Amino acid sequence: MRNADPDLGVTAAEAGALFADLKDAKALVLAVSGGPDSTALMWLTARWAKSSKRAPVLTAITVDHGLRKESKREALDVARLAKKLGIAHRTLRWTGTKPKTGLPQAARHARYRLLAAAARKAGAEHVLTGHTLDDQAETVLIRLLRGSGLTGLAAMQRSSPLPDGEGISLVRPFLDISKVRLIATLNAEKIPFADDPTNRDPKFTRARLRGLMPKLAEEGLDAPRLALLARRLARAEAALVAATGAAEDHMVLDASPTAVAYDRQKFGFLPDEITLRALNRAITAIGSEGPVELSKLEALKSALDSAQNSGTAFRRTLAGAIVTLSRDRITVERAPARQNAAGGPRRKALTKARPGHAKGPKTR
Repeated sequence: MRNADPDLGVTAAEAGALFADLKDAKALVLAVSGGPDSTALMWLTARWAKSSKRAPVLTAITVDHGLRKESKREALDVARLAKKLGIAHRTLRWTGTKPKTGLPQAARHARYRLLAAAARKAGAEHVLTGHTLDDQAETVLIRLLRGSGLTGLAAMQRSSPLPDGEGISLVRPFLDISKVRLIATLNAEKIPFADDPTNRDPKFTRARLRGLMPKLAEEGLDAPRLALLARRLARAEAALVAATGAAEDHMVLDASPTAVAYDRQKFGFLPDEITLRALNRAITAIGSEGPVELSKLEALKSALDSAQNSGTAFRRTLAGAIVTLSRDRITVERAPARQNAAGGPRRKALTKARPGHAKGPKTR
């Protein structure tokens, strides 16, 4: 689905298409802050559910981060609208000390943790958010600035695993819908919504980029164009994931939860992007320090290639895994626990992922 006239709200038919793949869900959790995007999500989902013969049970969740004095009132406004729409509502609060740096990231992690808990309580396998076409465009720009690879530049997907969700999906039905159209939808129905001034606060990267979007649009780099880039890269990403899996089937000699060995010759014949991804999968799954930073992974791969070409020995540790080059194989195995200052082993949480089923690099 692509954007229609920006002055037109989202029609009932469009909403039906946006939520069609969720019709068989037993329950859905809606993340509703009170802003225009999430308020439109609640209203459109409620209208869709009411018109459906068999609709999921809806629960709206407002996470009060406690960062603005207006947040309590906004949560009450959401609760009133939810009651009017016939939707259950709960307000969850982010308690504890707030960090002085990295506040947006910390708030996002706290929000997802609370939403995951709410979904489990509601028996829901999906949490819906109001992320829009504009959010997608801003995410692409942010990841460009961070030097992300193809995986990161594919930006947000309609459905992805909810962090800490243990099988719960995060669904973004509005990734092809602009914020302007969602606001038009609410205005047409005379539904009020909150305005969060932090969305325009220049101390935050996303807000600064949001301010640049009109100028970029004048040069042709508007939100639809950036979202199109993300879709195309997501398509390429899916192809590369499949190609990497096929390559692993071709070149893996041995595999266990603590080690994987590749045929050195077959590994060397494959494209760099495929072998880089295979190494990332193995190191992330077998190592003890989680996802690998892309720049560090690239440095290791470059050094490994040099050793292969020169016939020299190679053994390097990255993210709690050891990569070794021998006569006929390349091995990735779990590194021994490091020693702490007192001489005892430093304990690390081991990932539950298996080789070939790990997450992507940190900076993707």
